[in-house]
Amino acid sequence: MGSAGGGDQVGRSGRGSLGPVGLVVAGALSVQFGAAVAVLLMPQAGAFGVVTLRLVLAALVLLIICRPKFRGHSRADWGTVVAFGVAMAAMNILFYQSIDRIPLGAAVTLEVLGPLTLSVIVSRRPINFVWAGLALVGVLLLSGGGFDRLDPVGALLAVAAGGMWAAYIVFSARTGRRFPQADGLALALGVGALLSLPLGLIESGSKLIDPSILLLGLGVALLSSVLPYTLELLALRRLPAPTFAVLMSLEPAVAATAGFLVLNQALAVTDALAITLVIVASIGAVRSQVRRRQPS
Repeated sequence: MGSAGGGDQVGRSGRGSLGPVGLVVAGALSVQFGAAVAVLLMPQAGAFGVVTLRLVLAALVLLIICRPKFRGHSRADWGTVVAFGVAMAAMNILFYQSIDRIPLGAAVTLEVLGPLTLSVIVSRRPINFVWAGLALVGVLLLSGGGFDRLDPVGALLAVAAGGMWAAYIVFSARTGRRFPQADGLALALGVGALLSLPLGLIESGSKLIDPSILLLGLGVALLSSVLPYTLELLALRRLPAPTFAVLMSLEPAVAATAGFLVLNQALAVTDALAITLVIVASIGAVRSQVRRRQPS
């Protein structure tokens, strides 16, 4: 894995600037396949149980691979890691509780409003408001206008998960700057695992150590946490938070495309238009950022 300094050097070239975009897209694809496995697992392990398996197993994998140092870090470093872990655990807990009540597509659409709002709040360039607004139109089109028919608790949980997603983006970027490689991510996952473990044990108990459930849980952990979180942390070292937040709007588009290709779920004209708007907004946000970095 490249360091933050190496990522900055790559980001200065036009061709290298596509690297972090590819990392974000790959992470989105991984999350969607992980979500498919999680859907299979939830009837057996419950929503809290799936979150626990996802975070605990992901933490174990990364702690073994990274072997982060526990000494030599400042109080501010640990504060950042703890905040990152809390945001990660809350985001996952709220989201899985949401999709236990409302359809996955609607939940993802509502959740992505968090990163979009972040991109508008922290952006210092007027053009970013345009791209965020365009992506928001696409997200709303992708919802199909069905929010009024959703379970209100599920919808509220999805919106709250979006708020935690915005916090995740902020603290993931800060953690990546303070810790080498993926050490900070491994430590943050450990924090998230400790927070979710009591909830999973209360809901699922001994089911969490069933071999078949553990195997599926490992798949969820790898696809939904280890791979995408690592890719996103690397991307955040080379992309500003506002641009990354707009790119997160690709998530509903990736989900809809996966449903069409894998599950034979037909796309309506409005769905195709929504995907187009979101992709155009994401490309526009990245291109505007690249132009800003290029020397005059």
